[in-house]
Amino acid sequence: MSLTEARSRLTPEFRTTAFYFTFYMGPGAAVMFLPIWLSEKGITTEQIGIINAVPVFMILALNLIVGRIADRASDWRQAIVIGALIAGIVPIGLFFVNEFWGILLLWTLAAMPAGAVGPVLDAATMRMTRRNGSDFGTIRAWGTVGFMLFNGFTGFLVVWFGSDIFVPLFVGLTLLRAVVALQLPAFRAPPEQATVATIRPVAGKLREIVTKPWFILPLIGFAIIFGTHVILNAFAALIWKEQGISEDIIGPLIALGAAAEAGMMFVWRRFGGRVSARHMILISALVSVLRWAAMAFSPPVWVLVLLQLTHGVTYALGYLGCVHFIANWTSEDIAAETQSLFTVLQQIASVLALVGFGWLVGLYGPQAFLFAALAAAIGALCIWLSLKMMQPKEDAITAG
Repeated sequence: MSLTEARSRLTPEFRTTAFYFTFYMGPGAAVMFLPIWLSEKGITTEQIGIINAVPVFMILALNLIVGRIADRASDWRQAIVIGALIAGIVPIGLFFVNEFWGILLLWTLAAMPAGAVGPVLDAATMRMTRRNGSDFGTIRAWGTVGFMLFNGFTGFLVVWFGSDIFVPLFVGLTLLRAVVALQLPAFRAPPEQATVATIRPVAGKLREIVTKPWFILPLIGFAIIFGTHVILNAFAALIWKEQGISEDIIGPLIALGAAAEAGMMFVWRRFGGRVSARHMILISALVSVLRWAAMAFSPPVWVLVLLQLTHGVTYALGYLGCVHFIANWTSEDIAAETQSLFTVLQQIASVLALVGFGWLVGLYGPQAFLFAALAAAIGALCIWLSLKMMQPKEDAITAG
């Protein structure tokens, strides 16, 4: 059987799921061991911060450009495949660098293409699943599963083979992602096929739709909520350790949040059709307020378990709501660019949250989470105002 025949037997959803599964494997390994590997290279903590921050700023500048180019291509697949191939080849250079500037350059060049095509992949997959009547959440959930798998497995590999395994592992995972990208399907609808957005009063250009407050406010609101989740990733382990919780409990607590996220993405479709997209985002905001407020009072481990389980609501439900909201109210010619704008908003909120929360933790300790709760409340207000300005057309997830 030829490769073309074999590929034709696989559904577009299966092929996209396979790519999502590999897409976050490399980042999963990097989150686990990159700082330790850098430290062993003699990189200072300040330089480690720079190596992590520079790619974020570069992706921030690149996202909208890549989204616009992808929308103008005959299919979004082209941008995704090119990005995956570049992100797979560049990390090979990590075998040949040991000092700060070389690692900074290669790590930035490796992170940029994958980070820039992530929103394009989300937008393309959402359009495909809407057209085929399949489930975006289930496909996207396998990305979280891949991340979790290598977030945990990398630790065991390092114990078995030593820290020198990190670069071969990371390069191997990025090359695997590049190879799997080659079998991605075409995503764009045929020109003669109408999409959901074509029957709604939406603008045809990004600069027109983003000037509508009812459209941009939910995206800003969830970007703020996303920023509060970034501070959890950055500071929770430190705060919990200072509260006397041991590392062998902190690790599973962090993994529990990711598991709840994947679980929500797998099951949300069973009830998602009863709630509009913006109401989903609003629910995630309100539960976030409660989650962060509870975190501020140094709860015992059993309470932290319950709070980590809410991650499926505070993050996954809101994220799914936003992706559906964008798909509901934009046409295909600006789909990837709008999704990229949403990612840019999240990145800006993340940078502000990390800088601000680091200062607040130094002043208030765990009670700094009260400021995260306040931020989530502001996000909820943005979403509520949008609903007042423009009500969903119908009580379903395919409505705004």
